[in-house]
Amino acid sequence: MRRADRLFRIVQFLRQGRLLTAQTLASKLEVSQRTIYRDIQDLQLAGTPIEGEAGVGYTLRRDMDLPPLMFTRGELTALVLGARLVRAWGGEENVHGANQALQRIEAVLPPDLRNEFDSILLYAPGYRMMPHLRSRLDMLHMACKTQRVTSFSYVREDGERSERFVWPLALVFWSGVWTLTSWCELRNDFRDFRLDRMDEVAIQERTFNPKKGQRLEDHLRKVVPSGEERRELLAPSASY
Repeated sequence: MRRADRLFRIVQFLRQGRLLTAQTLASKLEVSQRTIYRDIQDLQLAGTPIEGEAGVGYTLRRDMDLPPLMFTRGELTALVLGARLVRAWGGEENVHGANQALQRIEAVLPPDLRNEFDSILLYAPGYRMMPHLRSRLDMLHMACKTQRVTSFSYVREDGERSERFVWPLALVFWSGVWTLTSWCELRNDFRDFRLDRMDEVAIQERTFNPKKGQRLEDHLRKVVPSGEERRELLAPSASY
């Protein structure tokens, strides 16, 4: 975790109004107590109104001028449900990010919305997402972003096995199943591969640069007829 992120999270934890010891903060942030003492001192020197002392605990003075996050109840429900879905079906990095996001949101909510936060009864159990698939999801996402050719052994639904070298373009979630949309060198065409049917996945040193007819936009043009729907899928806020 970057130091700036850790300092931000310390302030958010203390803003909840409870007296927190350095040991508690160290446990939450997975650092040493000495690191927490140093961070608290730096925050105080920077003007953050933190009160308390070593061995007793710390809290944030109530008059600190931090505006609360203002969400409607519908927006809050959507944010919490989205984070829970990511925790259930995302990669390891996404799970960590979703947990941090939920903690940050809860820490800065005004009291009435904090009660609403606790009453959101929408859950997404993730026991079907195996740990190796979470790691594979992270690996393939990085391959998509860095445009690295990826190889794997693939087993089709009928049991036929083949060795593939592909250009990873995007990851798509279909009701409990992740698929990799890619340009397949073997078929010289677009193909979608289920992550749970891959084996021996390896990211190659070789990179790719898709030309017209090989890009994600070209694939979506074939499978998504509406131009408006394609633009929505490719919008930055909709990407994984």
